[in-house]
Amino acid sequence: MNSHWWCRLLLLMILVGLPTGSAKAAGSVVVLTVNDAIGPANADYVVRGLTRAVTEGAQLVVINLDTPGGLDTSMRLIIKAILASPLPVASFVAPSGARAASAGTYILYASHIAAMTPGTNLGAASPVQIGGLPGTAPEPPRPPTTDKNSPPEPLDTLTRKQINDAAAYIRGLAQLRGRNADWAEQAVRESASLSADEALRLKVVDYVANDVAELLKQLDGKSLNVAGQTLKLSTAGATLIDHAPDWRTQLLAVITNPSVALLLIMIGVYGLMFEFMNPGSGVGGVLGGICLLLGLYALQLLPVNYAGVGLILLGLAFMIAEAFLPSFGVIGFGGVVAFVVGAVILMDTDVPGFGIPLTLIIGMALTSALLLMTLVGMALKARRRALVSGDAGLVGSLATVTGLLPGLPMSGWVQLQGEKWQVRSNSPLRLGQQVRVVARKGVLLDVTVQDETPPLED
Repeated sequence: MNSHWWCRLLLLMILVGLPTGSAKAAGSVVVLTVNDAIGPANADYVVRGLTRAVTEGAQLVVINLDTPGGLDTSMRLIIKAILASPLPVASFVAPSGARAASAGTYILYASHIAAMTPGTNLGAASPVQIGGLPGTAPEPPRPPTTDKNSPPEPLDTLTRKQINDAAAYIRGLAQLRGRNADWAEQAVRESASLSADEALRLKVVDYVANDVAELLKQLDGKSLNVAGQTLKLSTAGATLIDHAPDWRTQLLAVITNPSVALLLIMIGVYGLMFEFMNPGSGVGGVLGGICLLLGLYALQLLPVNYAGVGLILLGLAFMIAEAFLPSFGVIGFGGVVAFVVGAVILMDTDVPGFGIPLTLIIGMALTSALLLMTLVGMALKARRRALVSGDAGLVGSLATVTGLLPGLPMSGWVQLQGEKWQVRSNSPLRLGQQVRVVARKGVLLDVTVQDETPPLED
């Protein structure tokens, strides 16, 4: 009896432990939100969000997507995280009026589930710049000619390589997810775009839904192949966990804005400059050091043209040198010119959201020029001002007799320029009498009596 019971228990354990062709996903649904250009901040946010969803035991991750595009390196980081995720990922272009352009289209194709809200669009996935030399931008792909007899205009080698690389990349993602690969390549080569209904009809996306709740109803009971395992979703009534971008993501998004990065570097250099000019307060040095380090960190994450960075640093060095060298504006205004040229070519990309407005560059240049003009004006004023230190500052100044030497009626003491001086006169001196310095002989001052004043009472 006892042996039969153990046999049954062993058989039950074996049956429970047998692998099956599918497993039922259980748990909540995590929602991530990307509503800006694809950059280092969004890439970090999505990668960490997918990792957190795994630890929380979620069954699905939904990425609410609204982006004009972004950087190639950041886009590929997100796609790698999606492809390696043990959880299914649904990219949902929402709300109405949103778009998944350029880099967003690649992310949509890489996701296990692609969905859109009515009134949204995707496409225009031609590479603006995937590589190349600093300061050079590839030519955009030329539209196909309507004349069948005329040959297509040739593209330069670099542009062809970029377009072919991007087309092969998105075609591979389309084939991996079983979506329309021909249209994906057309989106790259011809910058084609689609609305939500057209994308569903052409099998570019899998679902069209008004919101996340409706999308989850459509996904309930669907089976997906994730990391070699078939998962069956159970999303009807699943708990939604919204992981909005945290302070770290928001801070990273702020400092990796090219305009903010340029401002941080400017503030940092000026802070250090004022600290060197007037040491001791510490405020300029601390603030300048922090801003400069944050600005350099931001430039490390951005697609910068290092020739532009070099010109900006050279221009700032010239402006700092103007405060210490008697060049009367020549070096300083040369620094302003170098700063403007460097700022114009700083960003090595034409991706939307990663340029620097010309108005900001002009404003910073005018501010620097005004500061330099102020410094030059102060220097000229100081040059015309009479000397108030040394022998030139002593001779001609008035002083009051504060003490007399015993037995020497024509010698005494005065307080002048914060120091006590021994004086000598051709006429007797009295306490409180006004005298004028006419010469200096070592530590002794020759004075003349300025006026007759009554002596001080003892």
